[in-house]
Amino acid sequence: MDDDARRRRAHAAVDAALDRVLAHDMAGFAALWAPDGTMTFPFAAPGSPRALTGRDAVADYVAGYNDLLLPTAVVDEVRHTTGDPDTVVVEFGVRGTVVATGADYALHYVAVVTVGPDGITGYRDHWSPLEVQQVLGRTGLAEATR
Repeated sequence: MDDDARRRRAHAAVDAALDRVLAHDMAGFAALWAPDGTMTFPFAAPGSPRALTGRDAVADYVAGYNDLLLPTAVVDEVRHTTGDPDTVVVEFGVRGTVVATGADYALHYVAVVTVGPDGITGYRDHWSPLEVQQVLGRTGLAEATR
């Protein structure tokens, strides 16, 4: 596969991931991972996981996401290509509704996504625990992000 095809594959995986989040299909989101793919959280709150390994671990982690948040729109999306055709950096925001309160929310992310032939092999999720805490109105953030 040439570099252009690999870049298209990486962007297609990001498209699919964001589409599944908006469709509230977190099982489908996790299914995009390679069997041994990783998801890491460089800014994880104390007590929250810093890394997940494997599609099943990602599925378990995101299973309750829509019990907390219902995303309705991806906004302010900017993609950056890298020297590695399998990797794309995505800056984006997500807007939606907080399930517990019905309040609107906006969260911001930077994701470094690497894709191989079997799916997402690496997803570095640079999100703000403080921003999530404010949106959810919780101080026990570790419970919300397990």
